[in-house]
Amino acid sequence: MKLELMTIAISAMLVAGCASQQPVANIASNSESLVGPRGADGPTGATGAQGATGARGAPGIALAGQRGADGPMGATGAQGATGATGAAGEVRRGMAGRTGATGATGATGAVGQTGATGMSTAGYAGATGATGATGLQGATGATGAQGSTLYGPTGPQGRTGDAGAQGVSGNEGGAGRTVAGVAGATGFTGATGAQGGTGAQGDTGVAGIVGSWTSYRDYMFSYNDARVQDSDATKSANIAAYLNANPSLRLALDGTIDPRGSDPKNQNLSDQRVEAVRNSLIAAGVPSYKIRTGAFGDPQSRRDRRVEVLFATAN
Repeated sequence: MKLELMTIAISAMLVAGCASQQPVANIASNSESLVGPRGADGPTGATGAQGATGARGAPGIALAGQRGADGPMGATGAQGATGATGAAGEVRRGMAGRTGATGATGATGAVGQTGATGMSTAGYAGATGATGATGLQGATGATGAQGSTLYGPTGPQGRTGDAGAQGVSGNEGGAGRTVAGVAGATGFTGATGAQGGTGAQGDTGVAGIVGSWTSYRDYMFSYNDARVQDSDATKSANIAAYLNANPSLRLALDGTIDPRGSDPKNQNLSDQRVEAVRNSLIAAGVPSYKIRTGAFGDPQSRRDRRVEVLFATAN
């Protein structure tokens, strides 16, 4: 480049000398001014090749979503099961009956030789005590089971990661890949459901069971008579009231034959007495189907002129 500039400058000097015809010595003395001024800057070179594409930006940061909302309250627990049937009532001996009245004075002997003084007949035994109280009521049903747990929904998706950083040179690197935020923490367990309703009351326990015929009352009769005595007028009403309060029981009537005679009419008399007691009980309100007749009492304890009333639990 410098060589070209020097050649141009010398050529210009020679032309100028020929035109002005100045002395050679003068040119030699001004040799430093021969160098022309610096030429104009050359045009800008062509644009360089495009730089390589920058590296891909780093992936966006994954952010965890917020904790999910608490789950709703659990459903009400199922109703408790029905309580068990109460235990069977106990059978206990009733209180002692009142002391029987003094027996009537014996009949006066026949005229003539003085008869022996009649024996006093012992009063009949007091009534048998009432049956024990009914069994306790069945226990209340167990508490209902706890309601099932309901889990809250999953938390919302995390925020999108930031865009990747620009490449070092060239075109901007591709945006960093978006990574979905991790699921938010599971919501708190819903509140426990309301307690289930109380189970239905268990069935009442069965009444006490009297498994064998038990002596209850005696109806006493005068000699050779089948009429219920006035002293036993209220006895049938009391028996009917007791049976109404204890519907699981039934009655049995056991008549005895006067041992002082073997005449068949004694059996007929006994049957009439049993029938009289039966009619008295039915009139007082005892259902006829709850009364049985026959030999039910203890043969060793039978006495004259009486009908024994016994009771037991119906089958």
